Amino acid sequence: MNLEILTPERKVFSGDVYGVQLPGITGLFEVLDKHAPLVSALKAGRLKVLKDKNNHQANYEIQSGFVEVLNNKVIVLVEGAEEAGQK
Repeated sequence: MNLEILTPERKVFSGDVYGVQLPGITGLFEVLDKHAPLVSALKAGRLKVLKDKNNHQANYEIQSGFVEVLNNKVIVLVEGAEEAGQK
C-alpha cells in the first residue's frame, strides 16, 4: 500500500509500505494492505511505518491531525511531524 505523511509545510514521507501504526484519539491502531476505507482523527504521539514484513520500520513523532485510508492508499495529514530522534 502507499503511504503519505503530509504537514502544511512539506511532505514528510511518501512510499510503499507494509503497514502503519497510528495514535488514534481513542487508542493505537494499525492499517495493513487492503484495509477497508477509513477516516480517523489522530492525537499527538508516535507513528510507526512498517516498511516490510521483516520488521524494518521508521518512527515519526506527530502532532494531531487526520488519516484517510482509501483504495490501498493512506494519507496522514498532521500539524507537524519529524523522524523520532531528531530535534
